[in-house]
Amino acid sequence: MEIDLATGKIERVETDPNLLGQHLGGLGTNVKLMWDRVPPETKAFDPENLLIFSNGLLCGTPAFSMNRTVLSFVSPQSDLLAYPMMGGFWATELKFAGYDKVIFRNKSPKLVYIYINNDKVEIRDAAHLKGKGAVETQELIREELKEPRAQVAAIGLAGENRVFTASIEQGRSSASRLGGGAVMGDKNIKAVAVRGTKDVNLARGAEFMAHMKDITKYIHYRNNNPLPGVMTILSGIGSPQEMKHTDEKWHTESFAWGNARKRRKDFWTKDIEKSWKETQDNAIKRFVSCFNCPQQCGGLITHGDVSSYMMKCFSKLTYLMGAYVDDLDFGFRIAKRAFEYGVDSFSTPQILAFAVELYEAGILTDKDFEGCPTDKEGRFVWLLDRLVRREGIGDVLADGTYWAARKIGNGAEAYDHNTVKKHEQMNIKLGMLDPLYYLMYATNEKISITQIEGNWPQGAFPSREDREAFVADWPQLPDDKFKQYFLDWNPRGENSNPYYPTPQMCSEIVDWMEMLHNVDDAIGLCAGMGSFCLKPPYHIHNYPKLISAATGMDLDEEGLKKIVSRSRNLHRAFNNRRGMTRADEKPPEDHWKHRFPEYEEQLLSTYYTYKGWNHDGVPTREKLMELDLGYVADDLEKRGILKDGQNKEDN
Repeated sequence: MEIDLATGKIERVETDPNLLGQHLGGLGTNVKLMWDRVPPETKAFDPENLLIFSNGLLCGTPAFSMNRTVLSFVSPQSDLLAYPMMGGFWATELKFAGYDKVIFRNKSPKLVYIYINNDKVEIRDAAHLKGKGAVETQELIREELKEPRAQVAAIGLAGENRVFTASIEQGRSSASRLGGGAVMGDKNIKAVAVRGTKDVNLARGAEFMAHMKDITKYIHYRNNNPLPGVMTILSGIGSPQEMKHTDEKWHTESFAWGNARKRRKDFWTKDIEKSWKETQDNAIKRFVSCFNCPQQCGGLITHGDVSSYMMKCFSKLTYLMGAYVDDLDFGFRIAKRAFEYGVDSFSTPQILAFAVELYEAGILTDKDFEGCPTDKEGRFVWLLDRLVRREGIGDVLADGTYWAARKIGNGAEAYDHNTVKKHEQMNIKLGMLDPLYYLMYATNEKISITQIEGNWPQGAFPSREDREAFVADWPQLPDDKFKQYFLDWNPRGENSNPYYPTPQMCSEIVDWMEMLHNVDDAIGLCAGMGSFCLKPPYHIHNYPKLISAATGMDLDEEGLKKIVSRSRNLHRAFNNRRGMTRADEKPPEDHWKHRFPEYEEQLLSTYYTYKGWNHDGVPTREKLMELDLGYVADDLEKRGILKDGQNKEDN
């Protein structure tokens, strides 16, 4: 479905079946549409910037956990292609209504919301919803439509005010990274509601269900047999079970507090453990799932005088750790406020902590903080309110730490220490350089580490016996050589970080992680059941079987790898065309205490060569031709981005 917001024209356009074989669906076909229709000169708040809501290829099928909505747009924060995702029920409802995507172009002259009910589509006035919370808006629209089963994706005040970290909230999930809510607000869309009752047809249904029987059996096995020897959040499957787990020793002592500054290695005391468990057990009324998912990664929160809301994953910790507040109660209280405002729970707390640092350093003044409470909790709430309303210093902070630091000046740039490509990163600060994570942080297109890490363990196991036990049953591997890489990986001494895994091994492992995420993002699978967790139910050996049975394609593993590599390289070229180069691919300087600049350059060069990219990280003509992307090579050469298709070293 295509909606021109400026004219109100609504078009139903048949999905091009050729795109299935070229890019599958979801993120893959979104990238192709963005390449074809959004020129590199387009900025985030230009009418020409598209906002695409897309379900994945397998959303709405009986396959477990295929429920991801992928949003695509040019980001106001990074000026690159963004693609945050959300779970819940929205994507499958859109599929049931008969659509693969909703493409918004141009801007509405007034605030509106969209209602899709199968073949009936309306652009409705939303003046009465202006200023309403993102969660509140969803309920108000359902009441207005008299359709309690409608799935609603909405923005809050942050989106209306074009805050660069504004999210799009929906049920028990949100599309948070890189400012989708700001683009939606700029286009004057308050919400998109959808209700669908149509069928979704499988090409070879019996075959599909036979494959699902095997996957179901494995899910039951893993739920009853968590992996030993790894941290709790990695021992199971599904998104990190932060609603079920109360042991937060690893997060609170391994991640950095404040503006990603300081690790509190002795934080998790017996008293904290007892207090936090009581708080969480009292706050969570029941566990919830996304559409057709056997896991329960979310929680219904009813806490104190805060009205009920849904929460999942790490957002219970981000604000309290940013504010240096030791009481988990604060995390549950401020999260509801943040969800109503509609802001990214990873970026926003760091921005607030950044402001506190600047104030304590004397770069921001009492005038900037006039009227601000002095206690840690009150100060964070006050800053959050100012940021989403773009009031006073909040108007500067609303653009994120990178842009705010440059507006403030006077040394503020030194406090922007945790961004890659102008986007706030996970608040992790470690000792020794990790070569795998160096490449992940530097190069992944999501600009958020959770969308590239995954099936490879986060650290070497302490003993050879532990490693042998782990590799003994590891059918998810794309190649048995990875077993030997893992067996030879030691936590210290020979064959340990930073020089092991070797640059070539790192390139192979990171490419595998990247490939898995690109499959998930095309088919609509939650990363917690495929690309993110250890030994998942979905992997390279069963993806092609499910896709083939669902679509009628005869797709093997090599064919699937080529499709997602095509989409990945097109995505890369899209960003290269917007000015991204090797110089942008730098993890935060203080991410690791011990750095090795020359070796890091070797890692990057080896990875680029492995990917078929030149010294600047641009796909070569040879690579693009191999992936049937000759038109991309022509465009890059015409613009002078790719010089005769050659590597710089060969020119």
